[in-house]
Amino acid sequence: MLTFVMRLSQMALILSLLPLAQAWDGNAAESDGERADPSRFEKAIAGLKESEQAMYLFERIERVEERKSSAQTSQTEVKVARLFPAGTGVAHIALSPEGVPTNAAAYRGDLEKLLNSLTWAAANGKPQREAYEKITKKQKERTDLIDQTRSAFVFTFVGQEQRGDRTLSKFRMEPNPNYRPTSRGGSIFTRVKGFVWLDDASGQMARIQGEVTDDISFGLLLGKIYKGSHFAQERHEFAPGIWLPTYSEYDFEARKLFTQISVHQKTFASRYRRVGPPAEAIPIVRAELERLGATTPTAANP
Repeated sequence: MLTFVMRLSQMALILSLLPLAQAWDGNAAESDGERADPSRFEKAIAGLKESEQAMYLFERIERVEERKSSAQTSQTEVKVARLFPAGTGVAHIALSPEGVPTNAAAYRGDLEKLLNSLTWAAANGKPQREAYEKITKKQKERTDLIDQTRSAFVFTFVGQEQRGDRTLSKFRMEPNPNYRPTSRGGSIFTRVKGFVWLDDASGQMARIQGEVTDDISFGLLLGKIYKGSHFAQERHEFAPGIWLPTYSEYDFEARKLFTQISVHQKTFASRYRRVGPPAEAIPIVRAELERLGATTPTAANP
């Protein structure tokens, strides 16, 4: 079950790339609104690519509320964690529902493990190079998906809305009938529709809401996300030009083999802070350990 839910989360990550498509210059008769100027989306495309890199440079607090159910079980789970980039991965340090450590000794231990991971990742050896190559490959796969969205959708201007003191332009998002997927991930784009909001001042993507319009099969047809599943995401600016997710919601009805599964997940992200690559992050973690009165460990392979 856990592995299957992780696959659903990966699907959700792909869906979060949707709003950065180039507007399709199709037949005006097929749309009841104003066709979007493709240039409106160029900053959003570059911005999402930059935010992908930023997730490996910014720490944050995440609160995940998840309700999972099947024919046999139903359970709701809440997890809060401090996510800290560690070069070749992201460390998850468990916190209380209030966002504070529940046990001082365990928290120090987690920080010591994090410092070990950062020290290892900052070294320049063959294992480190191989680990970074895997990360680079994963990032390339995601940026390739972003590039595929340039021709995946028809975008139609709907109107403007206010979010606080920011003005957002809202666009309807529909599959482009002329789009031909070049990867399995890209084929998902043909089965979703929804709305996307761009921040007028910056051109960055601020919000997306969508739904699955046709069943999506994956895992050699062993799993399926059903038509009618929903997803949404909110993003805000945390540094000049860096827009990061603050809220994500996924409501999936799915099947694994012959078992029906419902996954309802809400993720709240806050307290973003840039810690940089491992060489920059090491002094930050070491200083925190010193404030806690801990003895910093020696470097070790995580």
